[in-house]
Order: sequence, then structure tokens, then C-alpha cells
Amino acid sequence: MTPEQRREEIITAAVPLLVNEGGNVTTGQIAAAAGIAEGTVFRAFKDKQELLVTCMRRGMQADDVVAKTQQISLELPLNERLATAIDLVTGFMQRMWSLMQALQAAGIKRDAMARHHDEDCEDDEKRSPGDRRPEGMIRLTNAMVRLFEPERDRLRLSPELAARLLTGFVFANRLQGEGFGDATAEPAELVELFLHGALQEKRATSTKTTRKQA
Repeated sequence: MTPEQRREEIITAAVPLLVNEGGNVTTGQIAAAAGIAEGTVFRAFKDKQELLVTCMRRGMQADDVVAKTQQISLELPLNERLATAIDLVTGFMQRMWSLMQALQAAGIKRDAMARHHDEDCEDDEKRSPGDRRPEGMIRLTNAMVRLFEPERDRLRLSPELAARLLTGFVFANRLQGEGFGDATAEPAELVELFLHGALQEKRATSTKTTRKQA
């Protein structure tokens, strides 16, 4: 097994542990999950920090989620397509946040994470100036554009903008605690809100009637 293959094996075992258990996961636990001796971990990575930051970068990649998004059938109704995509995006965001929290719990400073985030941003030559989103998030948003394409002629905005705004909806929906509140919308509810607005139909009709009378 090559050194790169060994590193890949360790990362594959470590990411789920960090997501589920947090930053207190030991290198011994990671080694056990990978089926190797603990010393092998430190032959592949110079220290635990390098391992954890590498895991964070891997977790922020979206290859698996992009592939699943691209497999969503365009034969499905739009609301079903989008609800399925929202579920995938939500899982991806949760993975990213869990890894970031794990690194913070492990004592890795924000500047170290930010430095690796900046390196990740520099890797994407197609990124527009000032765009600081993780590369994986950009790829996932681009994959969602396809879901809007069959309805292009019915949209008030481009499929590209619709996909970006919907991704923003999903992000805001997952903000919880620390003053954001605890309630979140289910994927189907979020799609309904995005496509048709916050007002119920009867209430919207009532508002129109009031305006005409005025």
C-alpha cells in the first residue's frame, strides 16, 4: 500500500468518527476503525492536527452529494426534485458543521481552519472574485441548477439564481441555537415556502381584496 493510499484509508475511517463523536476522538480509535496500529497514523500524518484538518477538508468536498443530486430524476414533479435535493444539501451542511465543531473541540484554532479554507478557495479557478464559499458548496449549488431547468420558462429568475437562493434557504433553515431559535422546516415545507411564499392562499386573497377596496 502506498503512503497516499494509507492516508486515504485513515481519512475514510476518521471522518465518520469525527462527525458522530466529535473532536475528543483519539488517534487510537481512528487507528482501530482503520484496522491499523496507532503508530501507523503518525507515519502518515505528522500530528493529530494535520490529520483532523485534512479530514475537515475531505468532509467539505461534495463528490458523493453532487453525484446523488445529479441522479435525481427530472421526471419527478419540481417540488419532489427540490425536496430530495434539500435533504442532501442539509446532510452535507450538517457534516461540515460537525467537523468544524469537532476541530474546535480538539483545540484547533479558527485561524488554522481559515487558512485551509483559503487554500481550498484558491484551488477553484472558476470562482468569481470575492466568493468565499467552500468549493464543495459551489459544486452542489451548480448541480441543483439542473433541477430547475425543465421549468426555466416558468421561472421569474434564472435557474442559476434560483439554485443559489434555495441553497441560502437551506443554510438559514439549519441555523439553530445562540439566538437563532430551535424550529426548522422540513424539506417539503421549505420547498413550498420557496416556490409559493409565506402567505397562505386565503390570506393572500384577503389582502388583494383589501387593497382593491382601498
